[in-house]
Amino acid sequence: MARGVLVLGLAAGVPVLLPATPAAAHNSLTGSDPTNGARVATAPKRIELRFLASPAPATTKITVTGPDNVPAAGGAPTFAGNRVSVPFTPGAAGLYIVAYRIGSADGHPVSGEVRFTLTTGTAAAPPSTTAAPTTAAPTSAAPGTPTAAPATSAASPTPAADEADDDGGTGWLWAVGAAVVLVALGAGLLLRRRSARG
Repeated sequence: MARGVLVLGLAAGVPVLLPATPAAAHNSLTGSDPTNGARVATAPKRIELRFLASPAPATTKITVTGPDNVPAAGGAPTFAGNRVSVPFTPGAAGLYIVAYRIGSADGHPVSGEVRFTLTTGTAAAPPSTTAAPTTAAPTSAAPGTPTAAPATSAASPTPAADEADDDGGTGWLWAVGAAVVLVALGAGLLLRRRSARG
């Protein structure tokens, strides 16, 4: 009689235990570095996720996005047992979201997120440093040209002034010459008239 009750009890307990086995086949996240909700001042080189079971590379997808949905994963994930790590490329300070999707032994995918905040971001000032040399380049080239420029500018006005003086001088000479010729002609005419009268 006691044995029959024991057998019935064991038979009744078996259906209760059977549904738990498929649920145990689900994989799940057990930890991460940085941890979920952490505030990080120094950006890590890699982000690591730890799972209950070893995830299969073919069914694992991990993305990392920073502020303004800018991708922050620096390469493909690497697998070591139940650990998966992704190279991290930090950007601006703010919230970073690590989204994962992995397969399970029962075929059902498991997905989730790990969020952490980077309190210090990368500076965005390189473009201004490249613009400065371009403005400085003309100033460095200028020292060679100003030495020649004043010479050409100083030389150009003086020939113009000389040409004007030469033209003025020749004009006066022509006027004086013409006056001398007229005086000589007048004197010649007077001499002829006097000689004709005498």
